[in-house]
This record gives sequence, structure tokens and C-alpha cells, in this order.
Amino acid sequence: MKVWVLNRKKLLILASCVIIPVISALGYTGNKILRAQERKLPIYCVDKKDKVVSLSFDAAWGNEQTQTLLDILKEKDVKSTFFLVGFWAEKYPESVKSIAEAGHDVGNHSDTHPHLSKLEKNKITSQIEDCNKKIENAGAPRPILFRPPYGDYNNLVVETTNDLNMHCIQWDIDSLDWKDPTPDEMVQKIKKKLRPGSIILMHNGAKNTPEALPKIIDMIKSEGYQIVPISEIIYKENYVIDTQGKQKQN
Repeated sequence: MKVWVLNRKKLLILASCVIIPVISALGYTGNKILRAQERKLPIYCVDKKDKVVSLSFDAAWGNEQTQTLLDILKEKDVKSTFFLVGFWAEKYPESVKSIAEAGHDVGNHSDTHPHLSKLEKNKITSQIEDCNKKIENAGAPRPILFRPPYGDYNNLVVETTNDLNMHCIQWDIDSLDWKDPTPDEMVQKIKKKLRPGSIILMHNGAKNTPEALPKIIDMIKSEGYQIVPISEIIYKENYVIDTQGKQKQN
């Protein structure tokens, strides 16, 4: 039997034969090993010094409360953002037009509300573009804001949105209105998490949202905040998005 006697030199040679190919496979450059593909994030909130926040409403099913919400927003002199699903926009074109004419952002929430992270790029593109067309056909401007259904996204969803010259938007405060909390519970939940640059998620069809909305607006204003549409709170260029999804001026 042959016995190998390894001295220091032979050990170094052996190590180089094993370690260097492994490092090369990982993507070694300079003094750094490149990590897996960087995760791309939507905008969850915005780095703001001023006390400014945005209210947003997702509209996918039902339309009984939309006009009531618009009336409340008008009474409170607040502009917000509505993310519309394509089949909703096609079914309720007058509401789409009313939202736009009232000065609110009209955003894109996909055409049929699927889990986009399970789709290929061409289908993601179709989901966004088909919704854009239906919103435009209803008389609103082409959206520049996109919110993935279910908050479900991956790098491809974010990249595809950006390729269409649109901003991918999430939220950092969820009212959970779809779970039917009381209006006061919604107020307290939002108040606890409120920060400059926050984006608040609500829905146009949640049971207690019309009753809660005036209280939420009054609370936000009493805390010294101004409420603006998302298109006015985000940076359109020269920005970065940190690992927490906060958009910052570059």
C-alpha cells in the first residue's frame, strides 16, 4: 500500500486545486465572492424628511363603496391612489373615469389578479399592458404605478415593471381592512406604524373601510402629516431602493 506523506508545500498545492475552482464557480472577483443574484424590491415606502404619506386602495371585486370613498376623500380634501384590476376597470369604466377626474392616481393592479411570480416574462407583460389598455379605454391616463396582486413578486416581476417604464409599488402599512377590523382598530394600527414616506394599503370593497376612512384621515392630519398620491411621494429618477424596500434619493 502506498502511503502519501503531505508536507506544507503539498498541502498548499492540494488546497489550491480544490478551493480555487470552487471559488471560481461562485464567481470570484478581486477580493469578493459574488453573491447570488441581487434581490430586486418594489417600493414599500419612501425616505422623506417631511411628514408626508400616501393612502392607496386596491380595487378588484365589487364596486358598491367606491363612490362613497371618493365622496369622503373629496370632503376631506385628500388625493389618493387607486390600483385597479383590468377586469374591474372594464366592468366599471364610469368609476375609473370618476377616480381620474377627481385627481387621484389610477394605478395598475394586473389584468386578472394572478400570482405573477409563477408566470413567465411575456405573460407578466401581458397582464400589465392589458390592464393599462383597459384603464386608458375607460378614460384615465396610462398608469405609471403597478402593484402586484397579493403583494406577490420576484425579480422578474420588478424588472418587467421597470422595463415598461412603471414603478412597482408595495406598502409598509397594511390596514388589514379585508379582515373586517373595527374602524378604531384600523386607526390604531395605522397610527402605530405611521412614518414619513409611508404607503398605506386599503381596499375599495372592505366592509368597514368607508366608516374608518374619515377617522384615519383625521388621525393622520392630527399627527401633522400631509396625504398625497403615491405619484407625488416617490422619486421618479436618481434613486435607490434599500434592502428594506425604502426608496431613497441617490
